[in-house]
Amino acid sequence: MEYPMTRLPISARIEVFLDYIRTLCEIIAGIALVVLIATFGWLVFGRYVLNVTPTWVEQLALLLICYIAFLGAAAGVRDDSHIGVTVFRDMMPVTAQKALMIVIDLIVAGFGAVMLLAGSTLMSFGWDTLLPMLDIPESFRTLAITSCGALVLLFAGVRALLRISRFRDWNPNAAIEDI
Repeated sequence: MEYPMTRLPISARIEVFLDYIRTLCEIIAGIALVVLIATFGWLVFGRYVLNVTPTWVEQLALLLICYIAFLGAAAGVRDDSHIGVTVFRDMMPVTAQKALMIVIDLIVAGFGAVMLLAGSTLMSFGWDTLLPMLDIPESFRTLAITSCGALVLLFAGVRALLRISRFRDWNPNAAIEDI
């Protein structure tokens, strides 16, 4: 039996796989946001109804914010929805636009590589330090940075490679799904 995915070209299968990863990032960030809201609800209830303030909520909130922000940023790189000024790029000839977009993707991928390496270094130092009130290693906070770096490197790097492979047929003014 032949599955529908096997009929797609390899580049389309890569795009579908990366979309699954992006969706997973969005789901995890969404769950973290729901947990963040619920824990702050517990904080308010504990402080004003039970008259006992749960002290762990602040540390958990800081941890969750890291994952929400970094996973959301990685998903934004995949969607190509991050902030960009395109007025000068759009005034260039099409070939120059294509080249510039590939260079930008490579720079973003390089930034992701730096985040990955620096985050890995921070993680290695944080295993011995515990987050106050949560009693988990500090490295769980820097794992958000490391995973974001890996995802940005993956998303931007693959997009650059796909753009390079389709340089002749690719229209830089088309939506990202048409790449």
